[in-house]
Amino acid sequence: MAKVAIMGFGTVGSGVYDIIKTNSEKLTYSTNGEAVNIKYILDIRDFDDHPEKELFTKDFSDILNDAEVSVVAEVMGGLHPAYEFTKSLLESGKSVVTSNKELVATYGTELLEIARNKNVNYLFEASVGGGIPIIRPMHQCLTANNIKSIAGILNGTTNYILNEMIKKGKTFDDALKAAQKNGYAERNPAADIEGHDACRKIAILSSLASGKTVDYRDIETEGITNITLDDVKYAAAMDSVIKLIGYAKLFADGRIYSIVSPMLIKNSSPLAGVDGVFNAILVNGNCVGNVMFYGAGAGKLPTASAVVAAIVGSVKHFERSKKIRWVNPETVVLAGGEDKSFAYFVRTKASADEVSKVFGKCEFVDNIVADESAFVTGEMAGSEAKEKFAKLDIVSSIRILD
Repeated sequence: MAKVAIMGFGTVGSGVYDIIKTNSEKLTYSTNGEAVNIKYILDIRDFDDHPEKELFTKDFSDILNDAEVSVVAEVMGGLHPAYEFTKSLLESGKSVVTSNKELVATYGTELLEIARNKNVNYLFEASVGGGIPIIRPMHQCLTANNIKSIAGILNGTTNYILNEMIKKGKTFDDALKAAQKNGYAERNPAADIEGHDACRKIAILSSLASGKTVDYRDIETEGITNITLDDVKYAAAMDSVIKLIGYAKLFADGRIYSIVSPMLIKNSSPLAGVDGVFNAILVNGNCVGNVMFYGAGAGKLPTASAVVAAIVGSVKHFERSKKIRWVNPETVVLAGGEDKSFAYFVRTKASADEVSKVFGKCEFVDNIVADESAFVTGEMAGSEAKEKFAKLDIVSSIRILD
């Protein structure tokens, strides 16, 4: 029998408990006959009405010092004390599984190295895409490929907001209120709508794909707060939609270009039809071409299912590390904006003649808003785009996903 602990009994932690209890027979089968048994649940709150209130503890050392506990699910969130607890557990020879994207993006390099040295596992399938299997497929199923690019809708809250704007004609503010009312957005939604959540996730995927640490703090990040209904209407007129995209391009010389930004996507793209709070990740490998992973990117049971799957993987591979790792690069790994070119959809108060003088040949779009010009540029590096935009009175500019 495998004894496990759950650290944090919020939305995901309670989901982990429910799945282990409900699907115990299936889990025992999946571990080749070893039952998964919860021995501790760590939380600072009291749960006196819980049917198994004896499982709860407020003392982390109960878990750390119990030799029977072999796998711990860290679903506390945040950096501290999650980092200190996780590090101590790994150093003591216990495997840890997590849904904590902030922790993996910030300390993943160190924690993976400790796990490798201690021959235990640090697994984080649930940290990107909720219930969507993406970490294991990239680490195992696509291992024969050199990953060329990743483009993902990595945040369900922003996708819901944009979908409300696209399908129902709501303003950004009204769509955000709807997301909060339905429980898809926090009271303080900054991490979602400003792109920080998606940034951490694309940093994890970029690190995994390249084998090198990609620091999310170095990734250019732009949220959706400046997207307007007029932008959405222009996109529709161009047979396109606007999505918040976490993007990474891996160059042959080992460098990585990564960005989080609203992007215009043609309706023919498989990413265009991803609606509501769903996530999707499009991975391009040099052998397999494009493959897409789609599903519920958050939520109690979808995320918990990924955590429990990682628990099962750790039980099956007890005392054998799965060798997921990335390392700090010896040289700068992130490419700059001048290394990746995008075409842009641009709205400006300038006349068509003024636009042509600055951008040369470009494709003009029929005006939806009076007294402005709308057009699509050719592909430009970021530095060139910034220089040209500075010469005109720009209303908005949105990258176009190639």
